[in-house]
Amino acid sequence: MATLRASIRVVRQRNTIPRRAALTLLCFALELQTRAAVDKVMELMNNNPAMAALRIGVRARGCNGLQYTLEYADTKKKFDEEVSQDGVKIYIDSKAQLTILGTEMDYTSNILDSGFVFNNPNITGTCGCGESFSVK
Repeated sequence: MATLRASIRVVRQRNTIPRRAALTLLCFALELQTRAAVDKVMELMNNNPAMAALRIGVRARGCNGLQYTLEYADTKKKFDEEVSQDGVKIYIDSKAQLTILGTEMDYTSNILDSGFVFNNPNITGTCGCGESFSVK
């Protein structure tokens, strides 16, 4: 199964609006209002017809404790949380649900790098490279 690369961003003292979904796909990148995250997941789904959704999880790895995992999912596991937004499905692994709660997922692209970015209010620290994090 193929995995995708993701990076994180620390969110400090941000007023959050209570939402029903565990994960929200942001529809902006670089101050211009676009559908970057939704469009990228939709593109991945269109390029892989066997993919029913994108599964997000966390694993113990990296210099700061946890790291996001992204993989193609053909079926929903028993305890996965399903997030549907604008025709896109995201499955959140049961072990990652409390860690990801309230997180906003975005997709950014620039000259040097492109990838999914998670704005997670639960993060208490990150490593220097931005690929691993720790939570409360």
